[in-house]
Amino acid sequence: MSDLNPEKLHVRWMEISDQQSHTFPRAYTLTHSDRTGDLFLTIGPDIDRKQISGWYTRLMRDEVLAKWEKEGDGWSLHVHLHVSGGIVLGTARWRAAIFRQHLPGVLQAFRHGDPIFSRHPELDHAPIYVHFHAKQTKFNQTERWGRFEDFHLNHPTTDI
Repeated sequence: MSDLNPEKLHVRWMEISDQQSHTFPRAYTLTHSDRTGDLFLTIGPDIDRKQISGWYTRLMRDEVLAKWEKEGDGWSLHVHLHVSGGIVLGTARWRAAIFRQHLPGVLQAFRHGDPIFSRHPELDHAPIYVHFHAKQTKFNQTERWGRFEDFHLNHPTTDI
């Protein structure tokens, strides 16, 4: 999934009215359907725990969680991925590789699904940090993944 298909992205707002949709704190909870390929993005002041509480999600642990954090005079996005530990399928090495393969599309989903970027274009320059959480030290790491300006869709988009 190197490129997002906007028609497969479904955005839901949690505890934020349309008038408040350009405010912080702000978090993203992203899950998907293995069957349809649809992506389900919830935007709210915190992670949507209900969205990730189902048995299948708890088994697979392939959700993507992200929060904006204040960094100096600006903001940075911190993305959290569960690579090992608990009840998960696959090795940490394999899961980290899968997450890396899909991360560009995930970041495009955040960028495309959240209207905050139109009100705050400076967020396109915000650094993105990806935290791979694993029991094994080798896979428990944080990487800098560029800025949102690196993850624009490569084709025309439609409004969501």
